[in-house]
Amino acid sequence: MPTKTTLITGAGRRLGAAISEALHGSGHNVILHYRQSAADAEVLCRALNARRPDSARTLRGDLQDTASLEELVDRAADFWNGLTALVNNASGFYATPFGDISEEQWNDLMGSNLKGPFFLSQAAARYLRTEHGAIVNIIDVHAERMLKDFPVYSIAKAGLAAMTKSLAKELAPWVRVNGVAPGAILWPEKPMESSEQDTVVERIPLKRTGKPEDIAQAVVYFVDEAHYVTGQVLFVDGGRSLFS
Repeated sequence: MPTKTTLITGAGRRLGAAISEALHGSGHNVILHYRQSAADAEVLCRALNARRPDSARTLRGDLQDTASLEELVDRAADFWNGLTALVNNASGFYATPFGDISEEQWNDLMGSNLKGPFFLSQAAARYLRTEHGAIVNIIDVHAERMLKDFPVYSIAKAGLAAMTKSLAKELAPWVRVNGVAPGAILWPEKPMESSEQDTVVERIPLKRTGKPEDIAQAVVYFVDEAHYVTGQVLFVDGGRSLFS
């Protein structure tokens, strides 16, 4: 059986780690990209290799350094002689209240959430075409439901949703391109008051937060099972996107 090989960006922590675990459990060899979270990526890599020898590797790279992305993809493809899928998960997230936004913040959030995924997808396309592979972009419910005080982040994620549909046309019929838009799955690393969390949960029809595994299962579906699906964004949000 041919080796399935997937590159996951921002793979060492949080959603990226859950996605990596799920794809590995589905039989993929996984390349765990990281920029700063080396220790987390290495711990996860060792755990996965303990389950299945030579099935996980780590790869450091700055996705905003677009000139380096072809080399990064070549290194990823060299591990197991090809690339079956790319998961654009790495993301920057912080508030940028309107009126005080700097060009540096704009470039940083656009770079991590849109520019990086675009140019990484472009670099990976030649390998993915050969394998009739897939790209999955991790978007956000706030690509449609704009988050107050986070305009640059929301705009970037909306651009990533548009990129998903655009690349689905550009890369058809060889590569399927889809997106997963998480709702309230993991709370931000910056502490939130419990009252703020309660307010968020109250707006969710299912009245609870999701789990990282909910996102990971959606990614596995798009990569392994959705053979006749492209250009779609699946909201995994407990129904939050039903309401304003």
